[in-house]
Amino acid sequence: MSGGVDSSASAWLLQEQGYEVVGLFMRSGVTEDACETGIGGLPIVDAKSYKQGCCSASDAADARRVADALDIPFHALNFSDAFGQIKDYFADEYLAGRTPNPCVMCNVWLKFGKLWDFAKQVGAEHIATGHYAQLATVDGEDRPGLYRGLDASKDQSYVLFGIERDLLDRILFPVGGYQKTELRRLAENAGIRTANKPDSQEICFIPDNDYARFLYDYRGPQETAGELVDTSGAVLGEHGGYEKFTIGQRRGLGIAFGEPRFVVRIEPETRRVVIGTKDELGRTSVEADRLNWLKEDLEFPLRATAQIRYQHTPGECLVELEEDDRIRVEFDQPQFGVAPGQALVIYDNDRVLGGGWIR
Repeated sequence: MSGGVDSSASAWLLQEQGYEVVGLFMRSGVTEDACETGIGGLPIVDAKSYKQGCCSASDAADARRVADALDIPFHALNFSDAFGQIKDYFADEYLAGRTPNPCVMCNVWLKFGKLWDFAKQVGAEHIATGHYAQLATVDGEDRPGLYRGLDASKDQSYVLFGIERDLLDRILFPVGGYQKTELRRLAENAGIRTANKPDSQEICFIPDNDYARFLYDYRGPQETAGELVDTSGAVLGEHGGYEKFTIGQRRGLGIAFGEPRFVVRIEPETRRVVIGTKDELGRTSVEADRLNWLKEDLEFPLRATAQIRYQHTPGECLVELEEDDRIRVEFDQPQFGVAPGQALVIYDNDRVLGGGWIR
């Protein structure tokens, strides 16, 4: 339970379906310095000093109040050390010139890792979250398949590709078959206090969305400043640190151009940020490694669709399995903003087959 409407409604829906529900909240430790003691001994953050996240102290208070209203047990678990692992990954990726996806890693390491370990300790047979995704069993398969949520605008199947296949029959996604507007209406009618709470838009440990300041505070000054160059190598100007850029970025380049220009490549070894046109940004061939498959017995080469970031329309493609546990995806049409470090997720229509990390 994150304190938002989706997980709150999930708890209520499960209870309505006859499940015995236990609420779990992950405390990241991020907000402790700005908190005062609140309900149940949990800290409540000063609204002036901290924006809404998904693991803040005010969210913990909201989650506890919902649990109290549903009359279910509630545990706030201290995951500050585990969140340190997420922060390290985030910083390491940016400083290596890649674009991290901490939400995928949080799902793999925490929500369906450490949180599931705790769930087993309290005798739970399933772990449920408020993700917009669905599970369905296909005849002849020993485990459910992972599918997109019904609400395409809220679908979160992309960030779930990394969970272990063996866990699929232990997971529940109660809100995956609802439209968000319908779910809010249900929650409001049920008297759930978070029914109209705004969705979190930030990474929980960077509530102000200032990635560069987080990296500076977390890792200190870095020697990452260098040149802005075009695709021919001509120097266009200087930049204050390549970690402030990501592939496909158009705004904040610090130079005015006559037509749109984009970050097409980041070279941490030379500290250069390469700027190009939209055509130069396009990619038809993408490699990924560190693969995780959620469907067995796939035959390659495979016709499928592939998604290169969270809010991306999947592209038709051919997926080929290569040596050293890698795939090469050949898109039918160029894809724009392919960023090393992001997840490449393979779909068969609405079903997640698996994926890997863009090289």
